[in-house]
Amino acid sequence: MRYRRIANTQIDVSEIGFGVWTLASGWWGERSDAEAITLLRQAFDRGVTFFDTADTYGDGRGERLLAQAFPGADRADIVIGTKCGYDWESRSEARRAGQREAPQRFDVPFLERALVASLERLGCEHIDLWQLHNARAAQLEDDALWTFLERVQREGRVRAVGVALGPAIGWREEGEYALRERPGATVQMIYNALELDPGRALIEAARMHGRSLLVRVPHASGMLEGHYTTDTTFAEGDHRRHRPERWLGEGLQKIEQLRFLTDGTGRTLGQAALRFVLHEPCVVSALPNVYELAQLDEFVGASDCSDLSADDVARVVALYERNYGLPREAAEAATS
Repeated sequence: MRYRRIANTQIDVSEIGFGVWTLASGWWGERSDAEAITLLRQAFDRGVTFFDTADTYGDGRGERLLAQAFPGADRADIVIGTKCGYDWESRSEARRAGQREAPQRFDVPFLERALVASLERLGCEHIDLWQLHNARAAQLEDDALWTFLERVQREGRVRAVGVALGPAIGWREEGEYALRERPGATVQMIYNALELDPGRALIEAARMHGRSLLVRVPHASGMLEGHYTTDTTFAEGDHRRHRPERWLGEGLQKIEQLRFLTDGTGRTLGQAALRFVLHEPCVVSALPNVYELAQLDEFVGASDCSDLSADDVARVVALYERNYGLPREAAEAATS
């Protein structure tokens, strides 16, 4: 495993991280606590040291799983990123009112309570990276919020703060503002070989301001793992089941044009997709969706694979620019 340092901190993270939402949320299938804890420990045994979760994942389950997987002395050997900003305890009321998301709250009293609760669930005295979860422009511009974040860092309860953009692709203005104007250590974004924008603009901003990025969905919801076929179906509860039908067909046509990344290299497509994301030095960790051991072994193995060449990366960008030769209107329908 290779490791990278988050800019302007003393925090080193594994370049292949572990997004705990796949185990805690149920969006990728249900797993028992014992199964989840075993997979987290197996990741650690293979060199993964960065684990990213959120207080809202499984209504605190993601944080509790990490506490059970890494008790006592083991805690010093891992880096935990978690997130705040959703009043998920009010989610049932929000759903009755027809809202899909839990209400967001970034007022200081709420965040103070959220921090205390996260520390209790994690069973530790500090959070390594505390991220504002899907924060909008209004929150990023709130000086009182950032004064609070600076205070909890001085108190030692948080080592570094960041911003997680989302939930969907986009959020360029928020990301550029955070990288340019705010002292947060990281911005987390969606970025992969099929979805380069607005990630490219945020990479440029991170380079310009000497900041670090985290990348989630590096496999485009599994498409870039290279295992889907026209007959692939998804289980009830799996969020991919609700994708437009064209998403699968269009995606399969695109990934066939990326097979050059594996020819004669010993890399799988899933590993090549991770090396594409990690080609950018300002990307300190990629967070693939991990939910079984064979998949974990493949993704961790990406750290032992050769880097993509500049020509490889340029070829991917050229394919993206012409939408892999597919009609633009079809692509828009497939991702809407």
